[in-house]
Amino acid sequence: MKNFTQLSDQELVTAYMNGQENSLSVLVERHKNKIFTSIYLLVKDRYLAEDIFQDVFIRIIDTLRNGRYNEEGKFLPWAQRIAHNLCVDHFRKVKRSPSIKTSEDHDIFEVLNFSEAGKDEKIMATETQEKVRMMIDMLPEDQREIIILRNYADLSFKEIAQLTNSSINTCLGRMRYALINLRKMMTEKQIAL
Repeated sequence: MKNFTQLSDQELVTAYMNGQENSLSVLVERHKNKIFTSIYLLVKDRYLAEDIFQDVFIRIIDTLRNGRYNEEGKFLPWAQRIAHNLCVDHFRKVKRSPSIKTSEDHDIFEVLNFSEAGKDEKIMATETQEKVRMMIDMLPEDQREIIILRNYADLSFKEIAQLTNSSINTCLGRMRYALINLRKMMTEKQIAL
């Protein structure tokens, strides 16, 4: 039989699912740089990237052990999609405000004043931030993803295009529609920022 390093990804996955634990370490070693780099480019924090990288392989192991893997020879794109989804999940949980400019060059998410705010101003700012987060969650998936990656992860449109397997123009269009939808929701809900 071939040495594990000579096997294809699919053969290594099959070997792992058949109880040959060492085959997984070959898969990890083979793809760790690409997966880690894609995570790091999104989160821009080495320690956080390491945590998410570990979570990716925990998900992979769980999926393989439960016999739910069916990507048929596309291990790396599948693993990178898991990494991407975990990064997006991380940014959804983060409690900071994104910064998006309106057509009038105003920051639609800027609700905090840099001078010492009173208790009532802080409460209003927190409520407004929550409303904005809720509106972002109401956007279609592709638009929400662009907002999160651009404003929470601070990625360029080129990086987002590569990560989502889209063209830069598609990403720009999704961002444009996301901003239009957010403005429309703000008008309907009469949110003053």
